[in-house]
Amino acid sequence: MKETEEKVTESKICPFCNSAIPVIKNTFRKIECYFNANIMHRVTDEPINTNIFNIEMLFCPVCKQVSFIARGDKNLSKYYIPLYPTSLAKQFPDYIPSYIIEDYQEAYSILNLSPKASATLCRRCLQEMIEDFWEIKGENLYQQIEKLKSKTSIEQWKAISGIRSIGNIGAHMKKDSNMIIDIDNDEANKLIKLIELLLNKWYVNKHDEQKLYNDIIKIADTKKTSKSTKN
Repeated sequence: MKETEEKVTESKICPFCNSAIPVIKNTFRKIECYFNANIMHRVTDEPINTNIFNIEMLFCPVCKQVSFIARGDKNLSKYYIPLYPTSLAKQFPDYIPSYIIEDYQEAYSILNLSPKASATLCRRCLQEMIEDFWEIKGENLYQQIEKLKSKTSIEQWKAISGIRSIGNIGAHMKKDSNMIIDIDNDEANKLIKLIELLLNKWYVNKHDEQKLYNDIIKIADTKKTSKSTKN
């Protein structure tokens, strides 16, 4: 077991406040644990011909929180387990409906435990977003996505429609969105990333755009009033 430090060539995202944290000595630590899976209870300091499991610690100078992640390497690379906080779900503003955020966060929290359940929650989250943001109703998610085609860019619609090409989702997209189907971790993770992208593009970007418009209008009105007063 040994402690290592990553070179300052990247940044990591704080799971508490979403700040980008530079990977430097004062913010990041990684402990590498080696063990030989062929020898019962054998833990070693030699990385050769062994499995590797890393414990990563990240200190955020913005919110002052420390997060912990367990990450596998080599033939354990599929394991990525948040220790604290237990989910790496991003924090979104409270003007987004809470039931949408709750489904998104739960989908993230169970990603490694049950990809199928995580995917089901993602599909429900997507359906809730289409109904809330676009006010599109339908018998099922497939119909709602079809109705969405004329309201978004073709690239965005293709990405959303592309959900049907992941795993076995395509065969069931015309049925109830809560149906549980076979799906692996990587596929479920892509669904979560799509939800994050749409939350930002639909809700956050619209909110920021409207705020900018209002600020500029307010500035213009203030200048106009000030000019009228002087005259």
